Amino acid sequence: MAHARILLIGGSGFIGSQLAARLAAAGKRVTVPTRRYERARHLLPLPTVELVEADVHDETQLRRLVAQSDAVINLVGILHDRRGSPWGPGFDAAHVRLPAKIVAACAHSGVRRLLHMSALGVREGGEQALPSMYLRSKAAGERAVREGSAPDWTIFRPSVVFGPGDHFLNLFASLQAWLPAMPLGRADARFQPVYVDDVAQAFVNALDLPATHRGCYELAGPEVFTLRELVALAGRHCGHRRPIIALPDGPGRLQAALLELAPGPTLMSRDNFDSMAIDNVASGPIAPELGLTPTPLGAIAPSYLSRGPARYGIERMRARR
Repeated sequence: MAHARILLIGGSGFIGSQLAARLAAAGKRVTVPTRRYERARHLLPLPTVELVEADVHDETQLRRLVAQSDAVINLVGILHDRRGSPWGPGFDAAHVRLPAKIVAACAHSGVRRLLHMSALGVREGGEQALPSMYLRSKAAGERAVREGSAPDWTIFRPSVVFGPGDHFLNLFASLQAWLPAMPLGRADARFQPVYVDDVAQAFVNALDLPATHRGCYELAGPEVFTLRELVALAGRHCGHRRPIIALPDGPGRLQAALLELAPGPTLMSRDNFDSMAIDNVASGPIAPELGLTPTPLGAIAPSYLSRGPARYGIERMRARR
């Protein structure tokens, strides 16, 4: 079945903006709900994208949006939240309750197709054994999708996502623009970064492909890096490479706790620190049915880091925004 009307939840963010553009290029009509219209204005030039002011956490508004669509894509995710057990209230709202509400809205309107963004590191079953609130809540969100009433679901688990405007390499570049050295917890944690355009294309390719129904797909790039290597790469290409001081676990966790109190973009929280106890690395290559050849980080990151995105990040931190 070709799905023509797509509800893209989380469509105004870093990944969502790329996905909205690719869906529009594929001739799909895309509805992007947003609480604040101004935050999504950059999508207005896309000819088949409609912005709607709405609160997707409100079940009545969500049902109305889903009823006007024949497929739903959920990209909503947050990286930081206050402490809680088994997770904090922000993670509960974004990662657990919202997917359950989306599934219920799909069942209410008879919408069968649901594509859901999870995270690499999540495992089926045994979610309480996962080391962080982030991963545990993402696992619970997956469970809501799997056990719900939208029969044609597909779940994606991306590694950390890079690309122009990312909040990963750009943040490391920004920090090295003004710090004399980079003290780094979990310096040997391993990642397999995936290009934002590849993530967006995976969703587009899977949307109308029955072979991906009820499938869970890891999305990762072709190379594995340690956190230390990624920080060094960001510093080198932005022109501000600094010495990296690897911290033992005790001081690293203390640093993460202190960074939670800092204004502006956060390098790490205690929950991020906990997440990095397991490698953010795929179990194998990207599934062939997705039709993707993953893009190496080195083919993309040097160009946007060298253009000076770090300056924007440092100005934001100095302004405490």
